[in-house]
Amino acid sequence: MRHVVLFHSVYGLRPAVRAAADRLRAAGHRVVTPDLYGVQATDTVEEGFALLDKIGQEVVLDRARAALRELPAQTVLAGFSMGAGVAGALLAERPDAAGLLLLHGTGGAPEAVRAGLPVQLHLADPDPYDAPDEVDEWRRAMSGAGADLTVFRYPEAGHLFTDPDLAEYAPDAAAATWPRVLAFLATP
Repeated sequence: MRHVVLFHSVYGLRPAVRAAADRLRAAGHRVVTPDLYGVQATDTVEEGFALLDKIGQEVVLDRARAALRELPAQTVLAGFSMGAGVAGALLAERPDAAGLLLLHGTGGAPEAVRAGLPVQLHLADPDPYDAPDEVDEWRRAMSGAGADLTVFRYPEAGHLFTDPDLAEYAPDAAAATWPRVLAFLATP
């Protein structure tokens, strides 16, 4: 059983995030899904970015820190897209994190990685927000810093391919993602 904090995408705390948390809970994990916006989720990515700009990245990070305050040091940091970036940004402040689970976006800086840190990335191939050369550079840097990194690429999937309420949903890619996530969380 793991403690997991699961940060939402720029859309906000959508039903797909809650469903993912329920899936992880059904596997025996304790999952927290903080609302980093404090308002209803948006309907479009443009509305999400406008809301993020209005709230501000630092407020989002402060809310993420507050959600982590009562969780064990060994909590898995996880997130969807923007939330993957939030999880990665907080890695430097949580050196004992049990792992870094990145869905739909890269996150984390090599200087925050401890040797052997489990990191798993699930990304569309290609992804409109993470250029292949940037992902390759990130992968080399994270591995070079000692991360135990596994990257799964999903050809022809949309950016948030695990969200069944979005047009970019890719059922086959989503079906392949969740067993991999559960195996990652089950690894001691």
